[in-house]
Amino acid sequence: MNPYEPFALVGYYESWWIQILKSLACFFVLFNLVPIALVGDRKVLGRFQHRYGPNRVGPYGALQPIADIGKLVFKEQFRPRNSVGWVFILAPVISMLTAIASLAVIPFSNTVDIFGTEVGLYGIDPSIGVLYAFAFGSIAFYGLMLGGWASGSKYSFLGAMRSAAQLISYEVSQGLALVGVIMTAGTLSLTEIVEAQSGMWYIVPQFVGFLIFLVAGFAETNRAPFDLPEADAELVGGYNTEYGGGRFAAFFAAEYANMVVVSGLTVTLFLGGWQLPFVDPPTWIDPFVVVGKMLIFLFLFIWVRATLPRLRYDQLMAFGWKILLPLATLNALVTAIVVVAVN
Repeated sequence: MNPYEPFALVGYYESWWIQILKSLACFFVLFNLVPIALVGDRKVLGRFQHRYGPNRVGPYGALQPIADIGKLVFKEQFRPRNSVGWVFILAPVISMLTAIASLAVIPFSNTVDIFGTEVGLYGIDPSIGVLYAFAFGSIAFYGLMLGGWASGSKYSFLGAMRSAAQLISYEVSQGLALVGVIMTAGTLSLTEIVEAQSGMWYIVPQFVGFLIFLVAGFAETNRAPFDLPEADAELVGGYNTEYGGGRFAAFFAAEYANMVVVSGLTVTLFLGGWQLPFVDPPTWIDPFVVVGKMLIFLFLFIWVRATLPRLRYDQLMAFGWKILLPLATLNALVTAIVVVAVN
């Protein structure tokens, strides 16, 4: 890195073979974090509910996700007679690919020297990294929407409509919550935002934005208490009611993959990414720091699921539009005033 450059290298170009290896690494990281999140969800929920959780497959039940995935993948694929075939198949694929594409912009460290080659420990680092993540987050809702519509079931379609309304409502607040971070850092690049937090993590000056982003993240991932698109009491299983086998596994894995992505974005934007306070660890420690912080937020997702009851749908929409959106707007305005006054 240029010593005269204050932040990270944005848009650093790498050889084609490094880019291919990093694409494979993104798949490897995501598909290893998803089973960890899955077994953690079931084990931690078990403890919260005074039971053991999975403890038979592998040591302490650690291989239970592999057994679950294997069971679903080898089941017979089926679909309703009145479903729209190719859309029904495409929907879970969209959900999985958008989660992987979003993970590609989460930086696990800056550019490092590996056997004489400069390699960035991230998939890609576009100068519009925040907009890139939000773009694929917006596309992800098409997977849920198309899955519910193509199923040919009124319960699936109602779940898809709920999902569309919920994602649009909370994505507005989530985007506004990041305006304060962007103005403070003066960049949209995620690596530059991490480097800009070297003096102070943005969770301190942007605590309100952090809370709004985190709450909206729960709604974006359809996790409790915002799991209305899958409300079993009214909609059987929501948008994935008619799915089974490997296609259901794809939707199931996409939910946990989105939890990983939201955790990674929260760590990057508000908790200093790979940086630690009062310590400057060697570069090889950086990815472990990021993953460790992400695991804390994954635990928080599970904790909230075990603690809070599901909201009514009118409460969910009112909370998004009447509370989060005004707060996010006010936070952006106050941040703009402070930034202008300081500079």
